[in-house]
Amino acid sequence: MQSQDEKATFAGGCFWCMVSPFDEQPGIKEVISGYTGGHTENPTYEEVCSDTTGHYEAVQITFDPTIYPYEKLLGLFWQQIDPTDAGGQFNDRGLSYRTAIFYHNEQQKEQAEASKEKLIASGRFQKPIVTEILPASAFYRAEEKHQHYYKKNAFHYNLYKEGSGRAPFLRENWKKTKSDEQLRKELTEIQYEVTRNNATEPPFRNEFWNHVEEGIYVDIISGEPLFSSKDKYDAGCGWPSFTKSLRKSEIEEKLDMTHGMRRIEVRSKTSDSHLGHVFDDGPGPYYNRYCINSAALRFVPKSKLEEEGYGEYMSLFESK
Repeated sequence: MQSQDEKATFAGGCFWCMVSPFDEQPGIKEVISGYTGGHTENPTYEEVCSDTTGHYEAVQITFDPTIYPYEKLLGLFWQQIDPTDAGGQFNDRGLSYRTAIFYHNEQQKEQAEASKEKLIASGRFQKPIVTEILPASAFYRAEEKHQHYYKKNAFHYNLYKEGSGRAPFLRENWKKTKSDEQLRKELTEIQYEVTRNNATEPPFRNEFWNHVEEGIYVDIISGEPLFSSKDKYDAGCGWPSFTKSLRKSEIEEKLDMTHGMRRIEVRSKTSDSHLGHVFDDGPGPYYNRYCINSAALRFVPKSKLEEEGYGEYMSLFESK
């Protein structure tokens, strides 16, 4: 029996920054930036920002709950915001930048309230959690220039996310961090040298260069999903190679001028781990070759995805 898609609506401050975290998750069909919760019809961006319409900047997500449950969406939402700020988000101040969860049915309301209580009970924040839980109302699609802004204007988006204070706050309050001492104990010598000191392991003498089992490859430190066996291929270079990443929002690319070469380094955003490099000589349609150190990865086989909390990625391996 096929599942019916559902809607989820979240306000988390500037809607530019609320698209990419959800956009590439399994089971997410569409993410739209728009305006909701106000008292006028079809407001413009300028009107909403003037705080005269009562609208929130928000994203509306169409998702398959059998692949990516609403509870997981809620968990991901909290990790994008400062839930203690009643006056906006970071440098963006005003009514339109407030945070809220807009529920579409009673089940969503109950799950949203439970997730808020869980966050309060966790003691992660010393200030009160002020994010509201409200019934969904009319949602108005924002102007086209605001849709998927992180893709259309990647350079400005990254500057904005850092400069607004959002990215530093998320790193400090939500990212899984471990001390250098702890990493030295948990990682092997080559894993530590690769991830923390940008080392490169020997070609053809590493764990995954010719690995063919179905599953996903996650960050050895943070556990964040990075690559899939569906996108792995033999590039003949002696390191695991992939045509694309599972989630662009988890990958950071930087210019690398070391060793007298001009290359693009690939890092994992959550753990700030060195992963490898990306080249433009891969097969179509992406033409990327993500050349990654095995030591930066941990493999989760298809048979253990559910058990290890990556159940949403099972859909990658189901027959169409």
